[in-house]
Amino acid sequence: MIPFAGPSNLLIASTLAVSFVNVDPLTIGLFVALGSASAKLIHYFVTFFIGKFIGESRRERLDRAGLKVKKWAALALFVAAATPFPDEPVAIPLGLLKYNPVKFYLAFFLGKLVITVPGAYMGAFAKGIFASVISQEVLAIISITLTILVTIVLLKVDVEKIVEKVLRRKVRSGEQVEGDS
Repeated sequence: MIPFAGPSNLLIASTLAVSFVNVDPLTIGLFVALGSASAKLIHYFVTFFIGKFIGESRRERLDRAGLKVKKWAALALFVAAATPFPDEPVAIPLGLLKYNPVKFYLAFFLGKLVITVPGAYMGAFAKGIFASVISQEVLAIISITLTILVTIVLLKVDVEKIVEKVLRRKVRSGEQVEGDS
């Protein structure tokens, strides 16, 4: 599976809030979260069914790992969904582990809801500020352009490298990094 790097659902929700007239931001956030969770459920089911083709020894290891992971899976999935970082590293293994699809969907949906509803309200707020100065059409074009630019930046920037650099600086400066004791 190739991880999809796209714009944050926060940006999608805010763009929709800017673009549509007379649509409640809560409704926009709800529908963006539903769409995102439904799309991720497709990833889940693909890996769920691909799991049938995994060798017996690997399946046993996955099942043993699953017993340890399933306790925290919903929380990990919620956090992954609520952040702008890729969630495939959490979602795809849960499909292979045959994690409960209802729990998967609910955790992912709630995580996305946490990010899409504020995004929609931010878009509605921005629309209120700029609507008197800029036409609805120009505002929508600006919003879509910014979403595309952020998507390009997300595709070009290696977030993992940045995190590693920050952690290395903390270690070099003598700060204790989380997990170190």
